Amino acid sequence: MPNPPIARDAITGLILAGGRGQRMGGRDKGLQLFDGQPLAAHVLARLQPQVGTLLISANRNHAAYAALGADVVSDETQDFAGPLAGMLAGLRAAKTEYVLTAPCDSPLLPDDLAARLAAALVAPGAPDIPASADPAVDSPSAEDIPPQAAPSQTSSAPVSSPLALAAYAVTSEGPHPVFALLHRSLADDLAATLAAGEHRVRAWLARHKAVQVHFGDERPFYNVNTLDELHTDTPRAPRDSGH
Repeated sequence: MPNPPIARDAITGLILAGGRGQRMGGRDKGLQLFDGQPLAAHVLARLQPQVGTLLISANRNHAAYAALGADVVSDETQDFAGPLAGMLAGLRAAKTEYVLTAPCDSPLLPDDLAARLAAALVAPGAPDIPASADPAVDSPSAEDIPPQAAPSQTSSAPVSSPLALAAYAVTSEGPHPVFALLHRSLADDLAATLAAGEHRVRAWLARHKAVQVHFGDERPFYNVNTLDELHTDTPRAPRDSGH
């Protein structure tokens, strides 16, 4: 008998906007204008129809982010510890069973991201991450991981569950682990992982046998890395801005 689908109201959308913005000269990336609106506003508009409520993970400019229409959460530490720290803040703050994460620099993210990741979590016999996958390789969006962060030596076993507890997006160009759907029960393990010094998103997801969900189009995962890329006519930008 198939598992029941995950309802929209059971998912909190979490926009990851807590980075240093190093490739933008230290500017707060989520507040930079793209096609006339802050990057984070584009992401919020894409996520809102897919989830029951929204949070923004930010470590500065809280009032500006709150003005976009979502509650703001911050990392437990003040050292800009990377996307995993933002994920942890969201998992701690969420009042729903699931948290859907997306980076603030991806203004064209898929409008079926939640539905497809949720379907993969409840699918019978959801596949594990292939043994050949390299968990040390993360999405280009997962920036601002402290250079001193060393891989964890922890050997904790993956969580055992009749259903998968995490799923993330993959395209032909590679993995996009910060586009993930996470069960809130992962919060304590994530806190321990960060305390052990592990900051790689995909390495943590691999320990929990996160389901890879393949998307056929790379365009929705376009991410803005530099000030030049804020202009929609740059060579790297998609020809169709999606508006």
